[in-house]
Amino acid sequence: MRTVWFMTGNPGKVREAQHALQPLGFDVQQLVVEGIEIVEPQCNDLEIVARSKLKQAKPHLPSRGDALMVEDAGLFVDGLKGFPGAYSSYVLETLGCSGILDLMEGHKVRAAEFQAVAALLLDDRVHVSRGVCRGTIAMEASGDEGFGFDPIFVPSPIERNGEHYSTNGLTFAEVSLSVKEQFSHRRNALEGLFELLSTIDSASSS
Repeated sequence: MRTVWFMTGNPGKVREAQHALQPLGFDVQQLVVEGIEIVEPQCNDLEIVARSKLKQAKPHLPSRGDALMVEDAGLFVDGLKGFPGAYSSYVLETLGCSGILDLMEGHKVRAAEFQAVAALLLDDRVHVSRGVCRGTIAMEASGDEGFGFDPIFVPSPIERNGEHYSTNGLTFAEVSLSVKEQFSHRRNALEGLFELLSTIDSASSS
């Protein structure tokens, strides 16, 4: 089992990564860089942000043989022209879920999507995968599960592996992690990374 150090201060993200990757043979551990400020570039591209975080965190990897992962995600609201997007973390801190709901007041079209970019540094190579979850902005915040903008996001029904999944109008914050995982943009990005890892392992063993 190879160790993947996930650099994040968000325990919720770590739980989701562990839930998605540990059954596939990866030991996901949280990496917290003490006393060092990781500077997040101000841009509208999640991949640029993720790659910058990887570069800054690389010197603090506990073991050179381990993998380093970062993930950046954002809420992109159609009616707000993609806002808050890559600035979601800052907007969550300053405006919160209530601020997005205020901005959406009067909007008939409430479509939105979560986007995630997972970047993995493995043997001095960077691998990037993206994940998307479409949905709508709820009329009001509800639920105590999840984190971030989960209380105002209702995922659209999806088909996965021949099965139909729906939260029946509930937000991400009103359902369990196992239910959220079926839709999660983060899981989609992590699964993309796993596919890349599988390809690498197959190539190295052949």
